[in-house]
Amino acid sequence: MRKLILALVLCTSFFTSKAQNNENPSTTGASFGIKGGLNFSNLYTDDVDDNNVLTSFNAGIFINMPLTQSISIQPEFLFSRKGAELVYDNAFAQGTGKFKLNYIEVPVLLKLNLTENFNVHAGPYFAYLVDAQVTNESSSGNFDFEENLNNDDFNKFDFGLSAGIGFDFDTFGIGARYNYGLTTVGKERTFLGTSYTFPDGKNSNLSIYAAFKF
Repeated sequence: MRKLILALVLCTSFFTSKAQNNENPSTTGASFGIKGGLNFSNLYTDDVDDNNVLTSFNAGIFINMPLTQSISIQPEFLFSRKGAELVYDNAFAQGTGKFKLNYIEVPVLLKLNLTENFNVHAGPYFAYLVDAQVTNESSSGNFDFEENLNNDDFNKFDFGLSAGIGFDFDTFGIGARYNYGLTTVGKERTFLGTSYTFPDGKNSNLSIYAAFKF
């Protein structure tokens, strides 16, 4: 964890320094900024659906580094809360469980400006799980699985694919992005000689964001 944070700090310092040292930004077009917005996330197994959505947030910094007038690379360093809100109703219990998974997330995006103000972007993302918060409200109060789950029951690393659209103006931008996770969130566990994974799902997240450039 300390090594990851140190690496993020060093990378951020490097990109910030590069952006600040550009005496003529009109030549390079490099821009540095902050961004944040809403997350609509869930956990999927085979197919992504609209059920079990958890509404949360994301916030962080970015730097946009042009390669040409229409193509640029944009790495970002974000705090992003993902997870799901699971409603269960079976013969044993009824209730709602919430998985709040807090990640340090690093998307590395290829950004294509189709017009002066409209872009599409895509690329991989890499994430580290900082903390997992699990809550449960059952009708009987007897099915409290959150007491049996902690940070060690979740995979620390997540990665996947990102794609989205954005509208950029002089110092302000808005956009929407979808993250498709490729790593199972829960670790494999053993109970009475039987192996299982809980939660047996991967991250799926739609973000709506606003960005401010300096």
